Amino acid sequence: MGQDVSSPRGPRCIALVGPFQSGKTTLLEAILARTGAISRAGSVDSGTSVGDSSPEARHHKMGTALTAVTTTFMGDSYTFIDCPGSVEFAHDMRSVLPAVDAAVVVCEADEKKLPQLQIILRELEDLGIPRFLFLNKIDRANKRIRETLATLQPASRIPLVLRQIPIWNGDLIEGFVDLALERAFVYREHKASQVVTLDGGNLDREKEARFSMLEKLADHDDALMEQLLEDIAPPRDAIFDDLARELREGQICPVLLGSAARENGVLRLMKALRHEAPGVAETAKRLGAASSKDMLAYVFKTVHLQHGGKLSYARVLTGRLDDGATLHASSGEAGRVSGVSVLHVGQDNKRSFAEAGETVALGKLEMVKTGDTLSSGKTTPEALVHVEPLAPVLAMAVAAADRKDDVKLGQALLRLNEEDPSLTMVQNARTHDSVLWGQGEMHLRVALERLRDRFGVNVKSHPPAIGYQETIRKPITQRGRHKKQSGGHGQFGDVVLEIKPLPRGTGFEFHEKVVGGAVPRNYIPAVEEGVVDGLSRGPLGFPVIDIAVTLTDGSYHSVDSSDLAFRTAARVGVSEALPQCQPVLLEPIHIVEIVCPTEATAKINAILSGRRGQILGFDTRGGWVGWDCVRAMMPEAEIGELIVELRSATAGAGSFTRQFDHMAEVTGRAADQIIAAHRVAA
Repeated sequence: MGQDVSSPRGPRCIALVGPFQSGKTTLLEAILARTGAISRAGSVDSGTSVGDSSPEARHHKMGTALTAVTTTFMGDSYTFIDCPGSVEFAHDMRSVLPAVDAAVVVCEADEKKLPQLQIILRELEDLGIPRFLFLNKIDRANKRIRETLATLQPASRIPLVLRQIPIWNGDLIEGFVDLALERAFVYREHKASQVVTLDGGNLDREKEARFSMLEKLADHDDALMEQLLEDIAPPRDAIFDDLARELREGQICPVLLGSAARENGVLRLMKALRHEAPGVAETAKRLGAASSKDMLAYVFKTVHLQHGGKLSYARVLTGRLDDGATLHASSGEAGRVSGVSVLHVGQDNKRSFAEAGETVALGKLEMVKTGDTLSSGKTTPEALVHVEPLAPVLAMAVAAADRKDDVKLGQALLRLNEEDPSLTMVQNARTHDSVLWGQGEMHLRVALERLRDRFGVNVKSHPPAIGYQETIRKPITQRGRHKKQSGGHGQFGDVVLEIKPLPRGTGFEFHEKVVGGAVPRNYIPAVEEGVVDGLSRGPLGFPVIDIAVTLTDGSYHSVDSSDLAFRTAARVGVSEALPQCQPVLLEPIHIVEIVCPTEATAKINAILSGRRGQILGFDTRGGWVGWDCVRAMMPEAEIGELIVELRSATAGAGSFTRQFDHMAEVTGRAADQIIAAHRVAA
């Protein structure tokens, strides 16, 4: 462990992940300070940190996008990716994880954050990424380490294995014992820990904890098991080999202790990463790129700089990437690299090439998007990674505050979607609204701030319109007549329409039963168009559905009749008929499926009931210990800000999906309020 030789595994890429406000950015500062990349650690609160450096992150004092920084430690190169902790900005984490060699999961002894921790660990488990757990804020611990480990274990599907135990001085932790090294250290603030003698009660606790660690390692090592049974002390090198192998094979998750704010435990973490984390060769193999003879790189983030153009952050998995090279993307596009930069702190480190393992920013690859696999070969490569954005949960209708910025807004939204594919724009054909969908309230708020500050577009927003419609309860036969004389040819159209309601979900049907040529056949399509015009806005103010209209009779004029005249006559007939057909308001009903920690299920049920939800049932969430899945029918109007209440009730961990199911009648005072509000808005 103490050998000072360069690692053969090449440049490494490590993700820093963890629940919101667990201390990831602070840990990044401590790592950069300890490795000499910065002279002293900054802080999130004072706005001096390397991570969370965007205006939005500074303003909200939280990660809103990933930060990638490269440093060196004992001759090895490491790029650390500081990922946002909020579930609303999780797409950045989900995009980069496939290409990292290992992850450091930063957490604290807080049961309220356990569901968030479980979500992150599940992502890592599903991707097969080796991971360390860094138990942060250990200086504030008020529980014994075994209690803390027992609290955290349900979040992980593999054993959490203590690599260190704390040294207590009364109620305060003053250092730790490294169980693999069998060596004790006392913390020194912003300095390397000092080795001290291991004796007394600490020695007894170390022997017990070390044996527990070895027992877990022996579950996957028969030779070690035999040594333990025969009370033979295993060689230290064999223990380190086991720790590294079982980490890489996903059999254990080592747990390290520290305090990022005081820079305690950082060097031990770095040494564990150096000796135990795999390198790019293993990562390329995991992604299926190990046998490639060409350069392969994976693009995990796109950034549009205010003045520097487009940058594509990429991890080189195999081969050598040369500046100026023509690359083929898995999307089928091709482009020429214009600038290769290593991601060092506050420096423009232009390079002529990048080697396997390096994480770099590539300039001017306009055709490349996040998630693309790039190849130096002559053919289009297969995509190594597919990361689908999570289903959006909150929407707002947006428009440029100044109409002359409409085009500029459209371009800015396209760039935002390039940077963050979990933001999507949908054009509502009926209301003509541009609706921006995202992962939560803060996600959309930050998107508007970026539009204003980075792209120079002031945006006004409002809740998107609900898809209300209307139908009828009573059939009617109605004549529609259009006659106009204005000199020369006039206009004449005359139709008789039979209108009746259809079962819910049928939609619209048009038929004709004209006999004797009362309406010439060449005018019948125009009649149908006029009917559709009349149904576009019913007497209540909404589109009319579930209705059948049959043309049964009419009359025409050999000179004055035309398509326009019959279209107008049909529209007049429908418009005059509908108020007499007992119109009724319909609202869209969705099936909503909520996933939440079990202890929050009762709160969720209450929230659903308060939003006119009809609970269909709930069950345990498959494969998720301590989670439930609740299904309910809910009106679309009540889903709008459901995610805000849901996240509040689940400490930010709960989420939902929804799917349209049917239209349902709304009557009485509720319908009157909706109709009145719609008329005011119109």
